[in-house]
Amino acid sequence: MDAERAKVAELEANHRAISLELANAKSLELDKRRELVSASDEIEKLRMKHTREIMELEIGVKSKAREARELADELRLVKGDLERERDHVSNLKATVSHQSTSHITLNAQINALQAQNTASQTQLDAAVNAISDRALELEIAQRRILELEQDARESEMVRRKLHNMIQELKGNIRVFCRVRPVLTSDLSSSSSSTGLVRSGSSNSPTPDDEEKGAAADMSFPDKRDHKEIAISSSSSSAMGFERKEVYSFGFDRVFEPQSTQAEVFEEISLLAQSCVDGYNVCIFAYGQTGSGKSFTMEGGSTAATTGMIPRAVNEVFRAAEHLKPKGWEYKMDGQFLEIYNETINDLLGKGEFDKKKHEIKHDKSGTRVTDVNVMPLPSPASVTSLLRVANSRRTVAATLMNERSSRSHSVFTLRISGTNTHTGESCEGSLNLVDLAGSERLNSSGAAGDKERLKETQNINKSLSALGDVIAALGEKGEKGEKHIPYRNSKLTYLLQNSLSGNSKTLMILNLSPLAAHLNESLCSLRFATKVNNTMLGTAKKQVRGSS
Repeated sequence: MDAERAKVAELEANHRAISLELANAKSLELDKRRELVSASDEIEKLRMKHTREIMELEIGVKSKAREARELADELRLVKGDLERERDHVSNLKATVSHQSTSHITLNAQINALQAQNTASQTQLDAAVNAISDRALELEIAQRRILELEQDARESEMVRRKLHNMIQELKGNIRVFCRVRPVLTSDLSSSSSSTGLVRSGSSNSPTPDDEEKGAAADMSFPDKRDHKEIAISSSSSSAMGFERKEVYSFGFDRVFEPQSTQAEVFEEISLLAQSCVDGYNVCIFAYGQTGSGKSFTMEGGSTAATTGMIPRAVNEVFRAAEHLKPKGWEYKMDGQFLEIYNETINDLLGKGEFDKKKHEIKHDKSGTRVTDVNVMPLPSPASVTSLLRVANSRRTVAATLMNERSSRSHSVFTLRISGTNTHTGESCEGSLNLVDLAGSERLNSSGAAGDKERLKETQNINKSLSALGDVIAALGEKGEKGEKHIPYRNSKLTYLLQNSLSGNSKTLMILNLSPLAAHLNESLCSLRFATKVNNTMLGTAKKQVRGSS
């Protein structure tokens, strides 16, 4: 028993040592201390209650030994946790040190930002002052813009007046003469007309000359202003002597055969501007069949050969677009009519033939024709399709002068109405582009043996004669005062009444064939054009409606 007691005492000593060691290990954890205290109390109870149960004590010792081993393992784990915590603390210290450095850096940045903020505030104050100054400058600039816009509108009014003055100085009725070049088709065609021939040739044109399309002796002596044309011819008198004659004519402008469409339009482009400004403008293409009237007015298929109608429309649209910044808004409509045997046909009507009866009406709003199609023209391109439809319906017939001679007058009318949104001013103008039928005489046209062609030629010549009478009467009215103007003598002159009167600007483009076989007809055309050119019309008036 003493040995057991000694063992027990030794165990107790060991236990106390282990308990002391465990107490030190669990100094950081209160729960572990409670367990050690509980274990010590349990050992004390075992010592008091189981002194007689050695086996139970041995079992208890073994149990405690096992627990001691477990506690030792736990102690090792706690030490490992402690080492990790120390490492963590070291890392935290390093982090704190780094954060301290960062804090210092941030403080420096904060100080820099504060200084920058102070500078920015100063700049902002300066910017606010600058904005105030700019606002004042902007207000001054806006007032200046309003003044400039007013000046621009006034300048536009002055420009219109000066433009119209220039046109009036040039003459409210002008005549241009254009000689077409000799074409390849002229060299192989034959003509039945008896005309004058080139100077220095035989007494009369030979069949060979006519078949080869011999060119007439035309010269253009005015090399500076291009306003003169001279025709020379020679013939035999009854006594057999050679007689030479030179016919000289002067016009506002003479275009030689090499002249281009662009050069011709350059001379008439200002009339398109007059139309936009509110004036009535009328441009005629006059001449015998085959002299190039349709080519001049409608042109060819390429951009270089574009005719006066599409070029004039393009110029009107360009002028209207140019005036938009000045407050002008324009609306444009077009119609295309033909006058055939003193009957008006709508070339834009439905169906192949126009069977409606159209009447011409004149009133305060202008000239209108009943039951015709008036097409809106939103762009110059819309005119191309309009021309294509009109040409497919125009009346044509074969004559000796031209295999597909136009036997009717075609009248393309572009109506323009404009309103100025700034001033309330409104204006209306019209542009009439007229391709007249061939002006040749009966014996030259070959229509004498054909009743239908005879009727056509008689009506054509009647309307052309009426046109000459109207222009002559207008000239006499300007010189002598009141005079009756025979507008009603033909549908052509009655349709164009408002575009031929003193309230309009009129241009006649005389087209001439260059062939010797056509010289008689060319001379007749030149004499008629000279008569027109010598006519003085009154001052053109702008068609203006007052401000609203």
